[in-house]
Amino acid sequence: MKRSAFSRMTLSAQAPASLVLSVAASDGQRISETLSVSQGGAPLDVREIVDDRGTRLHVAEMQPGTCEIDYRVEVEGRQEPIATVPLDEIQYLRPSRYCESDTLFPTARSEFAGLAGRELVSAVSSWVGAHLSYVPGSSAPTDGAVQTFLDRRGVCRDYAHLVVALLRALDVPARLVSVYAPGLYPMDFHAVAEALVEGTWFVVDATALAPRQSLIRIATGRDASDTAFLSSSGGWVKLLDLEVGAVVDELPRDDVRDFVSIG
Repeated sequence: MKRSAFSRMTLSAQAPASLVLSVAASDGQRISETLSVSQGGAPLDVREIVDDRGTRLHVAEMQPGTCEIDYRVEVEGRQEPIATVPLDEIQYLRPSRYCESDTLFPTARSEFAGLAGRELVSAVSSWVGAHLSYVPGSSAPTDGAVQTFLDRRGVCRDYAHLVVALLRALDVPARLVSVYAPGLYPMDFHAVAEALVEGTWFVVDATALAPRQSLIRIATGRDASDTAFLSSSGGWVKLLDLEVGAVVDELPRDDVRDFVSIG
């Protein structure tokens, strides 16, 4: 399987700002990759930092004005699923900013009583997919799983947050992953959940908007606070334009009953 992806964005700032980008593929057999960060036609220095989850962050210092960012990658083949570590079963069971599993504990225990393992993960994914409506622009950037549960609508990150929160409430370690998603429409950065079952991380996408087999991992974390494609400090940064694309040589068929890992 050969996949390619790109993201382009234009930013503006009225004062100096530090940019932290999370747009680079973090796994897969990368056969080519470029990242360009420029301002006024001149390249900016970019520093790469890899976090403890394998997410590749790129840091640049922007001056007042506009800044252009262009990332492109080609990935061939699939890697083995990310190995688990003892900390996973502690860190990804805890409530987090956007995944309030402690608040949803009574609901989760009542709705999914008697289920465990793969059957439980499938049931949570199906429940979220059936009870939420995918409505672009319906949620705020600060909405968490509880707000999504109440509103019964959202976008991919909202679906993923609710899946993660419900699974954690049921003692299943779960986390959020940002990805490039060939086959996604409308095309954008995509967010899915991962659940730790039988020692393996499996991807859970309650939106069912793109085949899981062709996803390209970007960032992995507790929730969207760990996986945002852009964060900044210093001057106020405004996103003026964003374009994302991802294709695969042959779009796979995805059976929702299968358990699939990102690789």
